[in-house]
Amino acid sequence: MRANYLTIIIATTFFIVPAPVLRQEDAEIPSVSCNAEASDRIPQPELFNLSRAQVIEKTLKPACPKSTAGRPYNGISVKGVDNSTMTGKVLCGYQGWFTCPGDGSARGWFHWGSDVFKPGYCSIDLWPDMTEYSEDECYPTPFKFADGSPAYVFSSMHPKTVDRHFKWMADYGIDGAFVQRFVTETIGEKQLLHTNTVLANCRAAANRHGRVYAVMYDLSGLQKAQTSLVIEDWKMLVDKMHLTKSRKGSLSGDANDHAYLHHNGKPVVAVWGIGFKERDYTLQECAKLVDFLKNDKDYGGYTIMLGLPTYWQTLKNDSVSDPYLHDIVRNADILSPWMVGRIRNTSDINEFVYNRIWVPDMEWCKKYNKEYLPVVFPGFSWNNLKKDPKVFNMIPRLGGKFLWKQYVEAKKIGATMIYQAMFDEVDEGTAIFKCTNNPPVGASKFLTYEGLPSDYYLWLVGQAGRMLRGEIPLTEEIPKRKE
Repeated sequence: MRANYLTIIIATTFFIVPAPVLRQEDAEIPSVSCNAEASDRIPQPELFNLSRAQVIEKTLKPACPKSTAGRPYNGISVKGVDNSTMTGKVLCGYQGWFTCPGDGSARGWFHWGSDVFKPGYCSIDLWPDMTEYSEDECYPTPFKFADGSPAYVFSSMHPKTVDRHFKWMADYGIDGAFVQRFVTETIGEKQLLHTNTVLANCRAAANRHGRVYAVMYDLSGLQKAQTSLVIEDWKMLVDKMHLTKSRKGSLSGDANDHAYLHHNGKPVVAVWGIGFKERDYTLQECAKLVDFLKNDKDYGGYTIMLGLPTYWQTLKNDSVSDPYLHDIVRNADILSPWMVGRIRNTSDINEFVYNRIWVPDMEWCKKYNKEYLPVVFPGFSWNNLKKDPKVFNMIPRLGGKFLWKQYVEAKKIGATMIYQAMFDEVDEGTAIFKCTNNPPVGASKFLTYEGLPSDYYLWLVGQAGRMLRGEIPLTEEIPKRKE
């Protein structure tokens, strides 16, 4: 999805509302329910006239001595989960792609809707539970609850909101996140402002709450010859943010950033989208990209995780048919085939695990000395995104049983790490963060957590991680939650 933004010009004045900054003294501010305190006035769209150089200056250099953005990392870092390995970890995909009018992004309702966000016109199937967000994190919408009160959403531009999300990961024992970095979102100035701000927010939040994070490039939407944009972007992050590397260029990383994820002695960089059929960029381009990240003398030297088509090994269905894909895969370190939407119900799981995908893939990985990162997901729904009621609650969650069984089978076959899709993906109904059972009413229909507590899936994924690591027994039934 790509939102179009109509620039409005008033006389000759251009401006952009600055994105909020999380001060260190803000970290422990108590939550104030936005439904009780926040304004219901929707801000006017911001204007934008920053050049690319100005965006880079704004987002990759500290704005003030206490800023957590920019280079090198100079914020709080709390010792938490071990950042030296992916083994034993559950790592969420973190989209961070939501914006709102008034948040400094000048992108309007990006990923909440398209050009408009109002009843009957939205692209989300779950509504976030906003009761814990503080007043300045709450952005009013045209949606209303049954009692007529306004409904609010959050912006990923707000550092306090991203900090809150990583705090939830810590609270429930979830290890961290792959921060999604869509390469198409690094091209335009507004897009770059957004994606750089979110990455800086995630770096600070992961350090503050003892979680891990790593960059995951998503190639979706790239045209032919555009994978070179990844190389340009990575050089910028290394040079400007000192991401993964010290000032002297070693892979020891920024001395103050204790949260960046490593595995087998190297920082991890993920590339998602290699090998999918009907994409304009070529396998030859992808091979050069992987080789760069692995072997470039100045900007390489990483553990590479590849997000692959489900049927990458057989070169069928969602995969290209060219066996050259296997050559690229053999040059990587960790393989992670996409599974969202492939399994439709609990009775499908064993077929995909033992016969079609996971076990055959793990046997291949053993042969070629690679590691395997299975993808699990809680359910699926994209009625509002597709404007098709037939895909509402397309893959039911079954009160968590659908997700739990995936974890159980992953543990049985010897998986040592898991990719949880997704932390904040309300667009396709795969989110595990806090979502409400009482969404707005009106022309748009929303999914709920079936009456379960809004934190249920955070708790469930935390329990699954404990089971993966052997901290609690493997059980077919979901553990009973202590009151």
